[in-house]
Amino acid sequence: MVLLFPDATQKALSILRSGQNFNFYVIFLLVAVLYIYFNEIHNKNWNGIASGLMLYMIHWFVEIINAVIQFFSGYALWTIPTGTAYLILIGLGIELNLMFSIAGLAQSKLLPEDPKEKIFGIPKPLLIGIANAAFASIIEIFLIMTPTFVWVYWWWNAITVFIFVYIPFFVGAAYAYYWEKDKQKKIIGSLALINVILLVIFTVILPLILGRVVI
Repeated sequence: MVLLFPDATQKALSILRSGQNFNFYVIFLLVAVLYIYFNEIHNKNWNGIASGLMLYMIHWFVEIINAVIQFFSGYALWTIPTGTAYLILIGLGIELNLMFSIAGLAQSKLLPEDPKEKIFGIPKPLLIGIANAAFASIIEIFLIMTPTFVWVYWWWNAITVFIFVYIPFFVGAAYAYYWEKDKQKKIIGSLALINVILLVIFTVILPLILGRVVI
């Protein structure tokens, strides 16, 4: 096992769910996100909201898995050792969390009305999802050049992030836009339930049993 930054996880753990770095701009970001969703609710853009929530639920699942990996192995795949006003999970700062809460909704503004519409023979929703996944991966390359975001393992890089994180995020959100309402509720609701169960197990039950923070 070759670690590029073996101390990054410990640095992140030192600020995990601590208020020491809190900044009031978080309140503004939260209100901005609420305004965006309230506006979409007002406009009854239920498909756009479903697209946004789909990405957000996948995002939470991936972040929880990263934290669980840290619990079992001692090292997360990625961490945020500094630069966030509040570290929710080992690799999830409040700013990124709020950003991903609206990323799928933002992408939905690019989606065609007909999911079968194609560009160069490729379904347009799929192409849009992959393009946004690639764009997000490029942004992450910039982030790891700063001290605020760290890929811990040598093999975890822009390609693995693109394939295992951002393609599920953006392609999943793109297709959720077209699902029937019942399917949207079932799949997004199921993901939300899984996330809640995992969070309860790893942030409440196991810490009570072990007497320490788990994730």
